[in-house]
Amino acid sequence: MRTVLITGASRGIGRAIAENLGRDSHILVGSTTPEGADAVVKTLPSAEPFVVDLTDPDAVEAAVAKLDRVDAVVHSAGMLELAPIAEVTWKQWQDSFGLNLFAVAGLTKHLLPKLREARGTVVTINSGSGFHSGPNQALYSGTKYALRAFTDALRAEEAGHIRVTSVHPGRVNTEMQQALRRAEGHADEDYDGSQWAQPASIADTVRTVLDLGEDATVPEIRVNPSGLA
Repeated sequence: MRTVLITGASRGIGRAIAENLGRDSHILVGSTTPEGADAVVKTLPSAEPFVVDLTDPDAVEAAVAKLDRVDAVVHSAGMLELAPIAEVTWKQWQDSFGLNLFAVAGLTKHLLPKLREARGTVVTINSGSGFHSGPNQALYSGTKYALRAFTDALRAEEAGHIRVTSVHPGRVNTEMQQALRRAEGHADEDYDGSQWAQPASIADTVRTVLDLGEDATVPEIRVNPSGLA
């Protein structure tokens, strides 16, 4: 049974991935709180909590040192902040890059020996915002462009040792999407999540990536709402 570490696994896309892969994998349920992790762990056949502040380098290193085999990591934790550049604070830049990029880089670094041994896979849950930006999106898109660059570099450096996939969802029916729509000026009562891609579809995509034989890899994949639902 493969072991998969999923960050941000207590809600949204991360939780959907944990529920999907948890059918036949041992899941390390990443969360910042024991309560968040335990709520998911108890629903899965084989799972354990991975509770750590991903922005604390020493804590991340210590947490990874306690792990045995890791066959794959899915980086799903992230944050969304929207504001015009003229109003973004230094702390907002630090916080967003801290979680959306630096935490991914740090955790990946410490996992690399285990992933190499397992000939494993790194999956980053990026965003459509990793390809385009717009008003009020410099902060969020900046982190996602940077994450795409990190993933591309990792793929090149670790070729022949691990596989690296960047998943770029478009609009997905999550709490983050609701916050985005609110920031765009839409009323909560007008929110219709059925028009967006569902977290379960992103989870299906990640499963496809991880289930591929060793002869193949998916460097990058975009998953957008079909408009058919």
